[in-house]
Amino acid sequence: MNSAPRANCGVATRLGTALLLSAVLAGCQQEPATTSVAPSAPPTTKESTATAYAAVTGERITEADKEPGQWLSHGRTYDEQRFSPLKMINDTNVDQLGLDWYFDFPTNRGMEATPLFVDGVIYTTSSWSMVYAFDARSGELLWHYDPEVPKAWMVNLCCDAVNRGVAVWQGRVYVGTIDGRLVALDAGTGSELWDIQTTPRDKPYSITGAPRVVKGKVLIGNGGSELGVRGYISAYDAESGELAWRFYTVPGDPDKPFENPILEKAAATWTGDSYWEIGGGGTVWDSMAYDPELDLLYFGVGNGAPWNRLVRSPGGGDNLFLSSIVAVRPDTGEYVWHYQTTPGESWDYTATQHMILADIEIDGKTRQVIMQAPKNGFFYVIDRANGKLVSAEKYTKVTWASHVDLATGRPVETENARYDKGEPVLLYPNTQGGHNWHPMSYSPLTGLVYIPAHQGLMNYAHDENFAFKPGAWNTGLDLMPAVTPDDPELRTKVLAEFTGFITAWDPVKQKEAWRVPHTTLWNGGMLSTAGNLLFQGNADGEFVAYRADTGEQLWSSPAHTGIVAAPITYSIDGKQYVAVVSGWGGALVAFGEIAGRAAGSTLAGSSNNSRLLVFSLDGEQALPVPEPQQLRLPQPPPLTADAATIEEGHETFVNYCHFCHGDRAVSGSSIPDLRFMSPETHEQFLAIVLGGLRHERGMAGFADRLDAQDAEAIHAYLIHRAHETRDEMQAAE
Repeated sequence: MNSAPRANCGVATRLGTALLLSAVLAGCQQEPATTSVAPSAPPTTKESTATAYAAVTGERITEADKEPGQWLSHGRTYDEQRFSPLKMINDTNVDQLGLDWYFDFPTNRGMEATPLFVDGVIYTTSSWSMVYAFDARSGELLWHYDPEVPKAWMVNLCCDAVNRGVAVWQGRVYVGTIDGRLVALDAGTGSELWDIQTTPRDKPYSITGAPRVVKGKVLIGNGGSELGVRGYISAYDAESGELAWRFYTVPGDPDKPFENPILEKAAATWTGDSYWEIGGGGTVWDSMAYDPELDLLYFGVGNGAPWNRLVRSPGGGDNLFLSSIVAVRPDTGEYVWHYQTTPGESWDYTATQHMILADIEIDGKTRQVIMQAPKNGFFYVIDRANGKLVSAEKYTKVTWASHVDLATGRPVETENARYDKGEPVLLYPNTQGGHNWHPMSYSPLTGLVYIPAHQGLMNYAHDENFAFKPGAWNTGLDLMPAVTPDDPELRTKVLAEFTGFITAWDPVKQKEAWRVPHTTLWNGGMLSTAGNLLFQGNADGEFVAYRADTGEQLWSSPAHTGIVAAPITYSIDGKQYVAVVSGWGGALVAFGEIAGRAAGSTLAGSSNNSRLLVFSLDGEQALPVPEPQQLRLPQPPPLTADAATIEEGHETFVNYCHFCHGDRAVSGSSIPDLRFMSPETHEQFLAIVLGGLRHERGMAGFADRLDAQDAEAIHAYLIHRAHETRDEMQAAE
C-alpha cells in the first residue's frame, strides 16, 4: 500500500495562485494503478507521530458547540443534525459569497464525501476511496493517500466507486475502502498505521460509507445485499485495529449457534430453509448516530436480498432486522431495541438513510427523538430511548401503504402492494426511494428538517424463473416491466414522474412547511446554519443558499457539474467558510435519461468535474468554464441481428449491465455511455465483457456469468441503441 506524504494529480487554486504538483514526479495517473491484496489480520500497527493533528475525542464531539468553527464528525455532532452555530455568513450578506479556493481531484467518478475540518485541516475523500488533507485557509494539499483498491472490484458495487468520507480520532484518520478494508492513517502525514480486511474476500462486499468513532471504537458497515451477502456492523479498537464486536442483522446458518442472542428471535421472523445460504441482505451501508447521555448507538439497516420476499422468505414474515433502526450499546454491541420501518421488505426500501437525534416539544412535553425519512416515503419520529413510534406521515408520493398505524407501529399496506399475483404492480416510491443517502439537516432555530426528497415510480414484478447467481444482482424481480418504454411519448410521460425537491418538514406537525422544486431527482445533501441559511448543491450543477425559514433562494454559484454530497461550514481566525465536494455519479446511473435532463440533454448524462469547492465572503476565484459537450456519435457497426436477438440482448443487458450503464444504455454519470462506443471498443467488445480487458478502469470480465452468445446479444442490443440514437440526433439537427 502507498504511504503518504504523497504528491497529487490535482490542482488547488486560491486568490490566483496555482499549486500544481507534478504528476510525473508523484507517479500519479488519472486512474491510479492497482496493486494488491488484502493484508492479513490482526493488523500490524505503527505508532502515530501526529498527536498534534486531529486531536479529536468523544468529549470534543459531544461538546462541539463550544467549538462552533470545527466540523469534527460526519454530521458535525453525534446527533447528526448537520446544523452549524456559525452566522458570520447569514441571510443578509450571503449574496457576497465567492469562491475562495478549489481543488481538482485526479478522479472523475461520483463524489459523495462530507469533508471534516479539524484544527485548520480539511480531511476528505474522493472516488476509489482516496484520502486527502488540505490546509483549510489556502487549499494547499498536505498529503494524499491512495489505498490502491483493485479497480475490477467495482463489479461488486451497486453504485459507482464512491466514498462518503472519513472519521478522525486522536491523531488518526480512518477510511473504509470499496474492497472492504478499514485503514487507519497518521493525521499529520497520511502514512498508513494499520489496514484490516473487515469483510470476507470471497464475497462481494463493499464499503462506501463513512466510519464513525464512539468511545474509542471505529464503527463500519458494508454493502452488497443484492449480490449475495449477509449484513453486519463491526466495531474496531481505534488504536490497535482489533475487532471489538460485530452485530449481524440477519440470522445465519440455523445449524450453527447464533452469534447474538437476539438473532434467535429474529430467526422466527424468517421462513424457508435457504435465505441464509444467499446472505439475506440487511447491510449497514450508511447512517449511524450516537446519544452520549443514553449511551446508545443507532444504525440503519438495508433491504432484503433478494428484494422479493416471496423468493427470500416464501412463507412470509417480517424478516428482522431488514429495513430497521437498531439501537445497541457501543461498548459491546448489545441489542437494546429496534424499530422496523418496512416489515417484510420487498421493494428495496432501506432504512439506511440519514438519522437525526433531537429534543423537541410535542404536546407540551420535551421528547428525546430520533427522526428518519427512509426510502419507503414516510417520515418517522421515534422515541430514541425505547424505540416506540411517536408519529409517521408521508413526505412524498406513496402508494404501497395508506398510512402507518400508530397503535402497532406498522404500515398499512395497500391492496396491490405485494407483487406476488403474477402481474406487475405500479408503485411509488421506486427503488431510489422518497429519500436516499443524501444527508438531511435539522435546524433547532426553525424547528424544521430539510430533506433532499424524490418522487418516482416503478413496475414491480415477480420473477417466476428466479435462480440465485453468485456475484450477480439477485433481486427476485422481473426487471423488464420496470424499464422505461421505447415509445417516446409514453417515455416522456413516465420520466416526468421522476422529480426532486427540498421539503422543509415540520416534525411536530408532521407536515411540509415549504418546498423548493428541482429539475430532477438526485440532488445534494443539506446544511443549515444559525445565519438562517440552508445550503445545497443540485443536479443542475449549482451550489445554492436559501433562507432556512422560508426557502427563498438568496444566492447561487455554478459548479459546472452535478453535486450530490453535503456541504459543511467552518471558521478560522474569525472568518467563516462553506465547503462542498462536487462531482456527478452514484446510484442515478441506472436512470441516465433523468440525469441527462438535468444536464440539458436527453441523449447523454451530465459531465463530471470532481472538485472541492470552498467559499467565503471575500472569495474572488472563478472556476474554469468547461467546453460545451459535443455529442459526436461514432458510426456504429451495421445492424445485422434479428429482432429476437436484440430483445434477448436487451433483457440480458437489464439483468447484468443497466445498474452501471443505465436504463436503455443511457449513462447518467462518468461511466461510459455504451451507445457512443468507439470502433475499437466495438471490435474488442467480447474481450472486454468476457475477458476483462479493461479491468483497470473498473470493468471486470463477466465470463463467470455470461457466455459468448449472451455477450453477442448484448452487443447487438447496444448497436441497435446506437442506431436509434443516431437517428434521434439527426432528426434533432
